[in-house]
Amino acid sequence: MVTVSEICVGLGKTGRNISGILLFDKPVGLTSNRALQQVKALYQAKKAGHTGSLDPLAEGLLPICFGDATKISAYLLDASKYYQVTIRLGMTTTTGDAEGETTNEVVVTPFTTDKIQTVLAQFEGEQQQVPPMYSALKVNGQRLYQLARQGLEIERQARTINVYKLILENYQHPYLELLVHCSKGTYIRTLAEDIGQVLGCGAHIIYLKRIGVQPYIQQQLWSLNQLQELAKQGLANLDDILLSIDTAVTHLPAVYLSDDLVYYLTLGQPVVVPHAPTNGLLRLYQSTQKFLGVGQVLNDGRVAPKRLMNLS
Repeated sequence: MVTVSEICVGLGKTGRNISGILLFDKPVGLTSNRALQQVKALYQAKKAGHTGSLDPLAEGLLPICFGDATKISAYLLDASKYYQVTIRLGMTTTTGDAEGETTNEVVVTPFTTDKIQTVLAQFEGEQQQVPPMYSALKVNGQRLYQLARQGLEIERQARTINVYKLILENYQHPYLELLVHCSKGTYIRTLAEDIGQVLGCGAHIIYLKRIGVQPYIQQQLWSLNQLQELAKQGLANLDDILLSIDTAVTHLPAVYLSDDLVYYLTLGQPVVVPHAPTNGLLRLYQSTQKFLGVGQVLNDGRVAPKRLMNLS
């Protein structure tokens, strides 16, 4: 998994101290890091990070966290994802997508829709998936894709993933259009290859779009062109489209603290919060509705700080 320390950029002394979350619509052909650099420059932000890479050939939602929002970006990294994907049957490539060289191509007789549905059903639920060689995972300090480009193939450990939904939206042979809702760490390219293997014809991805990251589903995304137009009108217009930090953790129960409890919490001390949940993580707010950060319920019922915002 990509860590926050690996994706955060711009930690120097220059730039604006802004905080919030941008739902950026990454275009095809742009790396996630390059997209982050361009957006950060438009915002003139001091600190920013993205929450999970998209391949250059993929497009769609890339949440970008500014300032204090980087402190809770791990919750977006861990969140489930939604994708629209088009798979080309009958052809495999070195990378599992259209960027790679063709490794095999066969003539495929069209399948019945029932056959496709039966195969797709096999890939729903919790399962083991072997990460592809063309991935950003590190082995002995090197990215797997760097080793793959040297013609090397190394053994990879299977990881547990979960495909919550795998919906066939359209089938025009040899192309499958799917909607995928999956857990973090799921490689859609590998899923496409595995589907092709079970069908007995091979497959690779020709189109991939991330359309949602929990809890951001069916919300407005902002393209680079839109951001550039807003920037011409002033930085305040860019700031206005940022989402508040606590929107990333709306799945957590909320508790409201008195000023006295806030004081002790900011000193790093656990506090007793009346009527608080008895376990798990919590969204913490000051009585004024100000978001304080994320707390952890201890075994004795007290609430300890886990990730606090800059409250100065």
